[in-house]
Amino acid sequence: MKSLLRFIFLLIIFGLIATAWDGFYIVREGQQAVITQFGAPVGTPVTQAGLKFKTPFIQHVQYFEKKILIWDGDPNQIPTNDKTFIYIDNTARWRISNALTFLQAVGSITRAQSLLDDIINGTVRDLVNKNNLIEIIRSSDWKPDYMMSTVLSTTQTGDMTKPPKQGRDKISQQVLAVASKVTPKYGIELIDVMFKRVNYIDTVRKKVYDRMISERKRIAAEKRSFGEGRKAEILGRVDRELKEITSKAKKEATEIKGKADAEATKIYGRTYSQNPEFYAFQKSLESYKNIITGNTSLILSSDSDLFRYLESLKKQN
Repeated sequence: MKSLLRFIFLLIIFGLIATAWDGFYIVREGQQAVITQFGAPVGTPVTQAGLKFKTPFIQHVQYFEKKILIWDGDPNQIPTNDKTFIYIDNTARWRISNALTFLQAVGSITRAQSLLDDIINGTVRDLVNKNNLIEIIRSSDWKPDYMMSTVLSTTQTGDMTKPPKQGRDKISQQVLAVASKVTPKYGIELIDVMFKRVNYIDTVRKKVYDRMISERKRIAAEKRSFGEGRKAEILGRVDRELKEITSKAKKEATEIKGKADAEATKIYGRTYSQNPEFYAFQKSLESYKNIITGNTSLILSSDSDLFRYLESLKKQN
């Protein structure tokens, strides 16, 4: 009897030690757990953080993230509806919505990332194939005012000044809507899908850059032509105003000069009328100044006015 009691006591002690050793587990914040027994899930997923109990050594805990995770796919070369090949790089946010389904259908985060590669990349390819390039590269709220010039050259994609019918944002929403129909059966919830980068392939990129350079040169030529026109207009206006000012100034100068000449003539006339002989003498002196120089020889008649004045000067000396 004592041996039996000792065995039962030892069994209880062993059970307590086993329970303390492997019977408790901790679910941390941002985690969820699934209990498996002999490889098969038991019960419902544990989503609340805290200290939990399980059957020691028989049951095992599988931990999964409850927080939002990031999927970042590899760039893919995809043709658009207008036969333009582009590289598209997508990213998405997702989380494990049902840990039990996720464990049974997927099993690990690595496997989930690979599964999302197939789902999202396939959906993106289908929708890109159905839309033109302009729908992929422009946002849904794009307006022609965003462009440097409202007149751009057209390319194989059509008139680049027209706003997109849907735009990149709406196509992203369509990708999310289509892919979200598939992921719940894997215990995955897609939160959003975004186009991280859209780029031309190398063979097209050079042509696009050349077109952009040509377009910028055309815009620059238009600006220079407009500037030259404005320059000619301003110079013409300045020249016309200069001529008007000069003409007005010459007119005023002529009027002032005419008035001054008239006043001078009036003064001369009044002065000379008081002494006509002196006036005649002054005019003769002015004539001498203009006629006689250092090497001048004069032949005068005796009745010449010039001789008469010279003779009078000789007698005075």
